[in-house]
Amino acid sequence: MAHRRPAKDQPQSFQWTTENQDWCEAQIKKYPDGRQASCIIPFLWRGQKQEGWVSIPMMEAIARQLDMPYIRVYEVATFYTMFNLAPVGEYFVQLCGTTPCMLRGAQDLREVCKSEIGPEMQISEDGKLSWLEVECLGACCNAPMAQISTKDGDHYYEDLTPENFKQLLSDLRAGKDVKTGTQNPKRHTSDPEGENTTLTDPSLYDGSAAKPLDQIPNSQPAPAE
Repeated sequence: MAHRRPAKDQPQSFQWTTENQDWCEAQIKKYPDGRQASCIIPFLWRGQKQEGWVSIPMMEAIARQLDMPYIRVYEVATFYTMFNLAPVGEYFVQLCGTTPCMLRGAQDLREVCKSEIGPEMQISEDGKLSWLEVECLGACCNAPMAQISTKDGDHYYEDLTPENFKQLLSDLRAGKDVKTGTQNPKRHTSDPEGENTTLTDPSLYDGSAAKPLDQIPNSQPAPAE
């Protein structure tokens, strides 16, 4: 994996919000003296949720807060690709390009990102969107998919097509409410399309098919107390 470098343009300083400062102090108390460095990943993640990305001043502030060398914080932030080392759009689109998604049309979704947002890791002119192709996000049965992150949370959008993906980006840009999860109206969560075709016998669930223990082959009675 190529070394990831922080952005050239950096803010002058970083400061936690009052809420996040209180949260950090509570996390530090969970660890014995000398083990505060264990907070490094949660602190970087919290900082990214506050600012949208991880800046050098943020890494320096966290290093002082956890009484650890700055280079150790830098090593963690640059190793894990979940940390953004440059500013991202209000809606940060992480498009899965791993094999299941690629076979189901992720390449076409890349072209939508290019046409609707612009080059990878460049923020659109209105500041609303940026995108990056990433590795497997774990929704292979609903491929192709993308995770779209904001300061308020991270959500999956699955069963994407060029048409519904383009509409999704347009709605996000316009500030409209959008449906998370599968975008296929014929699918419920990760179920196959259509109605259930297996395990539909009501006796499987109402107890009528249950047999006494002594009638079940190879069963053993509970030991006497």
